[in-house]
Amino acid sequence: MVWVNKVKVPKILIVPGSARGGSLNTRLAASAFRVFSSLDCEVTRISLKDYPLPLFNGDLETQKGPPEQAIKLARLFDLHDGIMLVSPEYNTSVSPLLKNALDWVSRIKGDKRGKIVPYEGKILALASASPGNLGGIRGLSHLRHIITSLGATIIAQQVTVSGAVSAFDDMDNLTNERAADKLNDVCDSLVKTARLLSMK
Repeated sequence: MVWVNKVKVPKILIVPGSARGGSLNTRLAASAFRVFSSLDCEVTRISLKDYPLPLFNGDLETQKGPPEQAIKLARLFDLHDGIMLVSPEYNTSVSPLLKNALDWVSRIKGDKRGKIVPYEGKILALASASPGNLGGIRGLSHLRHIITSLGATIIAQQVTVSGAVSAFDDMDNLTNERAADKLNDVCDSLVKTARLLSMK
């Protein structure tokens, strides 16, 4: 555990909702990682490609129990104070990859190491990038409902990057000043809120 002036440094997890090569949301996650790295926090960015999961199925869960990768992912959620979900919009909703991961994680209550609480009491931030004009905002609306129903809190600010095909430079930095400022504000807010909650 890292402490600075007796104040806990919050741990932030970034989860892109796409594992596709060249994904706009993976690029936005990379940009967010860079912003968090400049703030007073410990930041980790993962790919759901490294946590392959079958389509959620109650019979499968009953017969075999939750997949090991779901337990690992739930433990990661539990170990971090704040989480940023960076989700593409699929047919005005959440990406299937992310929804399936969230569903499996919601079923995890513990493992051999003890209790796991992946959502309740957690603070999250939402972000999305889209080639369209709305920046993925419709998908984030659905995602907000899902996450709050699981007992987590989502900060009011969110990031939506429209016209995202041309929104990044070669290093995945946002080139649109307004979008970059919004990302900075959301990351800063998540860190500050996570720090306050972790001290309670």
